[in-house]
Amino acid sequence: MLMGAAGLLAVALVACSGLAKTPGGKGSAGSAGSSGTQPPAVALPAPQPVADGPCRYLPATSVESANGERVTRVRISATGPGQPYPACFFLTYHDAVQLRTWIVVSTPRAAGATVDAAAPVATSDLVELPGGWSGGSQPTAEGAVFAVAKQGTAVVITTNQRQTIGARRIAEQVIATLGL
Repeated sequence: MLMGAAGLLAVALVACSGLAKTPGGKGSAGSAGSSGTQPPAVALPAPQPVADGPCRYLPATSVESANGERVTRVRISATGPGQPYPACFFLTYHDAVQLRTWIVVSTPRAAGATVDAAAPVATSDLVELPGGWSGGSQPTAEGAVFAVAKQGTAVVITTNQRQTIGARRIAEQVIATLGL
């Protein structure tokens, strides 16, 4: 009987642990009390640059200040469902992307899945911003990522720098500028 109770407790802890760590704060929509019949949330595909900039919500000078590198060119992605704001790609010498902004506006589940794909709960440091934004940040093989979600909106900043502080500052600026 004691072994059965311990097993149930372990199952309950594992089942509930995902709710507490879901990016976006309060767990994904439909996750509380779900019987497992709902398909897993899928992150939106990463945007690709399609045209020259400028980025309408973030000046290149802000990126230069936060990232410590000269911006030589700005490219933007297309917009569409789930992405009303273009992703902005700030390039440095040799057309290497030094910083990318990506804003997803979708369902809470998709926003949370996008943040978790960029900064996985299992490996990233938990971050929170004023106003109910939460997610993760971590160094990556290419630099670092800072990703947060609030309700159905995700803000994902990637940088070629190993420190996450510059990406955090850019995320804060983007959120404030767009009034998200």
